[in-house]
Amino acid sequence: MFEQIRLDYATNALEPWIDQTTVETHHGKHHATYTKTFNELAEKAGMANLPVEELLASLDKVSDATLRQGLKNQGGGYYNHNLYFEMFSPNPAKTPTGKLAEAIDKTFGGLDALKEQLTTAATTQFGSGWAWLSTDKSGNLAVSKTGNQDNPISEGTGMIPIVALDVWEHAYYLKYKNLRADYIKAFFEVLDWGKVSARYEEIVK
Repeated sequence: MFEQIRLDYATNALEPWIDQTTVETHHGKHHATYTKTFNELAEKAGMANLPVEELLASLDKVSDATLRQGLKNQGGGYYNHNLYFEMFSPNPAKTPTGKLAEAIDKTFGGLDALKEQLTTAATTQFGSGWAWLSTDKSGNLAVSKTGNQDNPISEGTGMIPIVALDVWEHAYYLKYKNLRADYIKAFFEVLDWGKVSARYEEIVK
């Protein structure tokens, strides 16, 4: 059974950047629904025993087009939101460390340049979707964006996300209304680069 991430911070702990009502609605309702529906579809497809990454990378093996799309949508919603909420902290490390810091400097020329690329990806994503910082198992980094609940795994890129920036309206509209750019700035205020660095080093060995 795929389990929704439990927050290791209170729902009001990300204030003033991300408000309590948004966290409660986004995590407690939207993400909970994705998780429930994904579990139902994975059972139906006979894939509930697979790791979520393997399942999302194997969608072409699902012959039923409706079931395949459902798994992509609901499984993406489950996976994407688990990563999104996991990387937040009320007291975040503001800079990456170790191997990730070195890779960011090498690939983007520094953290500010990376943030600029992620911001551009997020602001130019038309409609609902995500901006990503991902790595392959060799440590090569890339910024990308996807629509809906797609992600680099379900798109078959061979990349594994380490930062997930949600730009669906439910992620920010209660507080920021149509000001997506203000929400993106707030996102970086609570993104814990310590957690991101640890995830990177788990993937790149």
